[in-house]
Amino acid sequence: MGVNLRDLVTTIPAPLDLIRGRVVAIDGYNALYQFLAIIRQPDGSSLMDSQGRITSHLSGVFYRTINLLEGGVKPAYVFDGKPPELKTNEIERRAKVKEKARADYAEALEKGDLVEAKKQAQATSKLSVSMVQQAKDLLGAMGVPWVQAPSEGEAQAAFMARKGDAWATVSQDYDALLFGSPRLIRNLTISGRRKLPNKPVYMNIEPEMLKLEDTLAQLMMTREQLIDLGILLGTDFNPDGFKGIGPKKAFKIITEAQSLENAIARHLIEPEGEFDYVAIRDIFLNPKTTDDYHLEWRAIEKDVVMRILCDEHDFSYDRVEAALARIEKTSSEMKKQPNLEKWF
Repeated sequence: MGVNLRDLVTTIPAPLDLIRGRVVAIDGYNALYQFLAIIRQPDGSSLMDSQGRITSHLSGVFYRTINLLEGGVKPAYVFDGKPPELKTNEIERRAKVKEKARADYAEALEKGDLVEAKKQAQATSKLSVSMVQQAKDLLGAMGVPWVQAPSEGEAQAAFMARKGDAWATVSQDYDALLFGSPRLIRNLTISGRRKLPNKPVYMNIEPEMLKLEDTLAQLMMTREQLIDLGILLGTDFNPDGFKGIGPKKAFKIITEAQSLENAIARHLIEPEGEFDYVAIRDIFLNPKTTDDYHLEWRAIEKDVVMRILCDEHDFSYDRVEAALARIEKTSSEMKKQPNLEKWF
């Protein structure tokens, strides 16, 4: 879910030309869930191979990463580790949402309502351990580095960006700003023509960026106050937030009180039940991260990629070869330009 800051922040366009030559730390789980949700058949079913194994995530990882590499972007995927204990409620909530969506999907299929079926199917996406490993294996064969986070992948990506090992964090969630990433890029892994939810309308989704420094200046807040605002709205560690408080009211409360402690003391908010906002704040300020990683972009192992995608999962040989040829061409052109950093 993540904290919803959409109504309070200002984004700027982030075309590939802006990101060319830069390292971006991609929230791996966030991207994989996006691929599982979006890359589906007309009836909502996932892409599968001849053995009935889901391949939507592999399709997304391969073709989207190819597009980034071709655009001169240096992606590094970051995968979640063990979630904080405070995330248990959110994990349970998501499981219930998926269970209901599966029932609604089956009902829509029975009625022959493919539009509703596909909508419900997108909410049923479940990422297994084997899917994550398949994605890692494919990235390794593509010469793209990946990092295993000790806990939240978004926190690790933000840590890498703060260190200067990455230029920005890539995620659909705004939490990266709360974790301190200097830049957050949204829509990079899902850009393109997309159907609007619940509407027969399509629009082009373009990458957009938020800068933490500019966002804090715009809101006239510190990062700690932005975290408090997020807690009021609801985070992965308190998904329900504070009852009856939306973005504008949360902003007003933090602007006036300057902190959750002051807001509670002045009776501007009333915590419901046991609510350890101090622990939640600490997760954002002092998350579990590691500096035990190495970012290196290597040459693509074409034979291994072909084996994983085509031999094992029935991808089209022609399509995969054509995509790999695009990268070979890009690599060749970059080697002819001495002023550009050599990747491969």
